[in-house]
Amino acid sequence: MYNMSLTALSNLEKSQVQEFVNSFDTVLTDCDGVLWMESQVLQGSPQVLNKFREMGKKVFYVTNNSTKFKKDFVSKAKNMGFICDESEMISTSFLTANYLKEKNVKKAYVIGSGGIAQELDRVGIEHIGIGPDVVEEHFVNYIKNLKLDPEVTAVIVGFDEHISYLKIMKAASYLANPNCIYIATNTDENFPVNASLVVPGTGSIVAAVSTCSGRKPLVLGKPNPYIVEALMKEHQIDPKRTLMIGDRCNTDILLGTKCGFQTLLVLSGVTKLDVALGYKNSEDHDENEMVADVYLNKLGDLLNFLD
Repeated sequence: MYNMSLTALSNLEKSQVQEFVNSFDTVLTDCDGVLWMESQVLQGSPQVLNKFREMGKKVFYVTNNSTKFKKDFVSKAKNMGFICDESEMISTSFLTANYLKEKNVKKAYVIGSGGIAQELDRVGIEHIGIGPDVVEEHFVNYIKNLKLDPEVTAVIVGFDEHISYLKIMKAASYLANPNCIYIATNTDENFPVNASLVVPGTGSIVAAVSTCSGRKPLVLGKPNPYIVEALMKEHQIDPKRTLMIGDRCNTDILLGTKCGFQTLLVLSGVTKLDVALGYKNSEDHDENEMVADVYLNKLGDLLNFLD
């Protein structure tokens, strides 16, 4: 294992970077903010990952994004120039459906989008809640006439552009039953879009539902190791020779630390260098766990060292 602490790869000699690259056989990478930003590929990222494959390394895509069907994530990656197949793509919507299938859930209430719905359909789980939910009568009358579905035994919270007071109320009401399973796809606070716009992420919605219901969810996405455990059921991975690449210290990098991976932070997404340095210089052990071994401005900057 190549031990460093928030070292700038771009400041090292080429031989040192090559030593670092030779120290791992498996690569786990986040997607949003690392490989692409919305529909825009980040320069050089496909070439770096495809070069890793040429070097004989395994590459897996590990995303907290729950908005798409797994096959759609794969199509997006391929269209941007990444080599990828379904076995290499792990999404939280996919994990959520598989987990609830294992728990024999028949019907779920979903705060989320089409990706979760498609994955639930794939495993035969009924669901309600997708899409806008608005009050078309006086709110007091609405509450008086509201009837919860007795068949719902799980609540899923993912990203939902139609999040509303009603949805939070319904989710919390289902969760009043202590036997109702509570799943959060992730707790990302916001999305990387641009420097001037803050887009609330799933974590903002989870916080509202958790506050209202008084319950804590099982979080299937990063930094919960569940997402890696699911991957390791199908693939042989040596933690000491695995690299986790991410743009967010409190999910991607923390997951890597928890799993004993090496970690590479890219500054093209959420976490900026001053924040990462703050974690490094902190006396708080929890913040120290979010410190990456090495960092780059963007993943594509590594390409110059791989030729």
